Formats: sequence, C-alpha cells, structure tokens
Amino acid sequence: MDIKILTKDLSVSPQISVDDVRILAEQGFKSLVCHRPDGEGADQVNFAEIKATAEEFGLVAIHQPVTSGKVTDEDAQTFKQLMSELPKPMFAYCRTGTRCTTVWALAQATEMSTVEILQTAKNAGYDMSGVVRRIVNGGVTPTQQADREFDIVVVGAGAAGVAVCSSILARKPDVNIAVIDPADIHYYQPGWTMVGAGVFTPEQTVKTLSSLIPKGVTWIKNAVSAIEPDKNCVLLDGCHTVSYKHLIVCPGLKLDWHNIEGLSETLGKNGVTSNYRFDLAPYTWELVQGLRGGKAVFTQPPMPIKCAGAPQKAMYLSCDHWLSSGVLGKIDVEFYNAGPVLFGVKEYVPSLMKYVEKYQASLQFTHNLVKVDGPNKRAYFKQTGEGASDELVEVAFDMLHVAPPQSAPDFIKVSPLADEAGWIDVDQSTLQHKKYNNIYGLGDAMNAPNAKTAAAARVQAPIVANNVLYDMGLYHKRAIYNGYGSCPLTVEKGKIILAEFGYGGKMLPTFPNWLINGTQPSHLAWLLKEKILPPMYWEGMLKGKEWLVKPKEFLK
Repeated sequence: MDIKILTKDLSVSPQISVDDVRILAEQGFKSLVCHRPDGEGADQVNFAEIKATAEEFGLVAIHQPVTSGKVTDEDAQTFKQLMSELPKPMFAYCRTGTRCTTVWALAQATEMSTVEILQTAKNAGYDMSGVVRRIVNGGVTPTQQADREFDIVVVGAGAAGVAVCSSILARKPDVNIAVIDPADIHYYQPGWTMVGAGVFTPEQTVKTLSSLIPKGVTWIKNAVSAIEPDKNCVLLDGCHTVSYKHLIVCPGLKLDWHNIEGLSETLGKNGVTSNYRFDLAPYTWELVQGLRGGKAVFTQPPMPIKCAGAPQKAMYLSCDHWLSSGVLGKIDVEFYNAGPVLFGVKEYVPSLMKYVEKYQASLQFTHNLVKVDGPNKRAYFKQTGEGASDELVEVAFDMLHVAPPQSAPDFIKVSPLADEAGWIDVDQSTLQHKKYNNIYGLGDAMNAPNAKTAAAARVQAPIVANNVLYDMGLYHKRAIYNGYGSCPLTVEKGKIILAEFGYGGKMLPTFPNWLINGTQPSHLAWLLKEKILPPMYWEGMLKGKEWLVKPKEFLK
C-alpha cells in the first residue's frame, strides 16, 4: 500500500486490498472513501468487501464513484461535503490516487491558493496542471475561450521583461505583444547597494511602471496564477485567461525571508537590515553611520541568488565608512557565507582578499543563517560542510546584514515549465524552453548557470527578442547567449572590482585592460557604476537601445 499524505486530515493511495484496511485502522484513520467505480478493473476488490472489513475495524466507509478522466464539478462538491462531515483523519483511494487528489484539489479551490494546492499535490507525487484552470476558477469548470489573445506574451515587467519588450519592438514595431505584471512600481535594484552606503538616495532607484512600459505594448495589470503551456494560455487571478503564440517568462525571483526563523519579525529594527529590500537599504546606511563599536555580521545564503556579490559589497562599503570615520578598529566584522568560497570566479579573489585583510574582516565559510533573535541580538548558523556538526553556531551582533535565501516564484515552481529545482528549464545557449518550443525564459527565474544580475538580463533581452522573432519567421538567424554576467564589486567608496564573466567562469571583459582591468580595483569602474550604469539602465536597456549588447554570436 502506497500511502501519500496530502494534509494532516487526508491521505490517498492507489487501490487497496481487504488486508490493507486493518493497517489503515492501526495507523489511526477514522474514515475512508473509495473514488473507484466497481468493475473498473479485473483485479479490483469490490467496495462492499472493503466496507464490511472497514466497519469491523470501526472505520466509516463511503463509496463515491468518480469516472476516470471525467471528474465533475459535482464530484468535487460532494467530496467537499464529505470532508466536512467524516471523522478525521480520512483516507481515499482509486486506481492510482490521481482521482482522489483531483477531487480534493477542486474541493479546496476556495479554501487554499492555487499555488498551495498545486504544491501540495506535487509533494505527494500528483500533477494537477490538467485541472489548474478549474482550480483558479474556484473549482468550477470555466469557459474555454480566452479573454485576450496576443502573438507574444511576456510574464514579468522587471528589468528583463521591459527590456525584452523594447528589444522586440525595436526590431518589429508592429508585433502584437502584451506584458503581465501587477506592480505599480519598477525598481533599479542594482542601486540598493549604493543606497545602503549613502551614495544614492532611495528615490534614484524607483519609477512608476506605467512610465516604462514601451508604447505599443499592452500592459495587463494582474498577477499570474498558473501557466498552461499545452494550451498556450496564461491564467490570471480571477480566472481571466490570456492566450499566446509565443511566451516569454521573466518574473524575477522570490526572496524567502520566512525561511530564516525569526527574521521577518525583526527586519528593519534591532540592528537587522538588508540591501535586498528597497525600504531596508536606508536602514543599512543608518546603522552603518550609527555603529561606533561592537560586532557587525554580514551573511550570504546558498546559491543561486541574484547579484551574488551584493552580500560582501555591503560589508566592504560599511567597512570603508568605519575606516574613514576612525572606528573600524573598535568593530569586529564577520562575514558568514553558506558557500565554500568568497567569490565563484577565482581570478577576482586575490584582490578581494586584500580588502578583507585591509578591513580585518573574519570569513566563515559553509555557515548558513537559519535563525535570528532580534531582541536579544543573536544570529544562529547551521554548518553545511562535510562532517559539520548538527549544533547551531550562535553569534552575537550589534548590526546584522542579511541576504535572504532565494527561489523561483511559487507559480513557476509548480508549473510544467519548472525543472526539479523549480527554475524555468531552458537551453542555456538559446534560452528556449527545453520542452515547449514557443516559450523562452530570461532573467533571474530561469536555470541557465549564469550569474543572476541586471547586466545578464541586459544581454539576454536582445537574444531572446531575436530568437522569438526568428521562430515567428520574422528574423533570419538564432542568437546565442554565452552566459555573460557582471558584478561591480564595490570594495570602497570610489573603487570597484568590475567582475565580468560567462559560463564556466570564463572572463568576458567589456573594456581593454589598459582602460579597466577588471581584476583590480578601479576608480573608472566606480564612475561607471555611479554615473553611467543608471542612465544606461533607464534610457538604454529599458528602451531597447542595445549599447554594447547587440547579439554577435549566431547559430550556423
């Protein structure tokens, strides 16, 4: 008997035998439901036999036959009623357990979010993507006609989404294209490190999204509930449907603050901050200015994360301020990294280590932050290396800068687009989905092994634009992405180590060494970060001006 737990009150399984009923009773089940019509299979035990044995062991047994592949709305409502009336915990079975899970999923459509239902079923080994439209519609079968139809639909209007829309229109202005995003505000997230160091103001990193959506693009201001790639359809909150001929998915990623116990409750107070959030970056600068002694702790979670250098950039800029203020000697600086190295591309490490030594910072590798006690100013780390102890490492702090663990958005994780780790599964050269040829991914939510940075999205956008138009028969060659990403490592105010690299850590410098040697701290690189990159972002990348990133490599 292969029992799958859906919730604490309901488990399901394939067909059971009479002998299995005794085991169910011993495991504490109080009632069972059979969703399989009698006579469906030659090896099937009739429900009457199951019911007689169940009653011997004190279980309530109900037969609710459901036709395979034809779960009706009424079936779901009947099971919802049974779930409210029968003693718990309940057990349900059919031929494979799929029918039981389906009626449960539809019955819970008004009680749980779509993502929660899909993830719960997925955890038990059942794929509910076939009924996702009904789940989104409250468990009721909706109309099959799409509300709106477009040649190209883009999910997400962050850096990647706006840029790819602009790059498409720069090539073919008359393409029928829509972008889906519920946000009102668009953020220049690379600037938050500078906000946390008092270099930028928060206002320099924000604009209204309406001012950035390219002319000619239909903006659908709604959230995505699910994607049905087999039906070329995106489902929105409220069960609105948008159909597409080609889909580009770039929703960004999710910051999993809640995965660190106690963190959400203490963010923005008790000396706990993060440059990964717009409203917290100013608090970082406030803490840096106010700290005159004690311990400052900086953390980095397991990869992948966006802008992998950001956690240490916060440390370097904070230390630079304390050094210039004459208080660094009174501050114990510690950097806790869940990974085994300071930076993933070895060519940049020697110069970074000079700054670690200059600031007398202590490095702790394979230590992952798992808990924060803000009021008592304690951080707790779990060691992740080989032979690590199960005991948590307790660290006191006066200031704690946290980079949160990160993952793909929930609606991506439970979609058919996701790989086993939950990321959009693309070919790393073309950024085309590995299964669905009319779908592309770019930005932070896809699984190509590149750095998740705005600079990477800036390169990816014209490549995806090129390749989608090629698929539509409107362009002549398919472009190739080499994994380019850039991380301007702000090691002090006025100097940056400009890390630029592609797949496999191959260095891909934009400038000749005599102008900017990326492995060495450079004032010119700082001016690039402070003065050039923000307008290049707002006026170039987001408007389809492909300065230095026009595709150059193509498939033969």
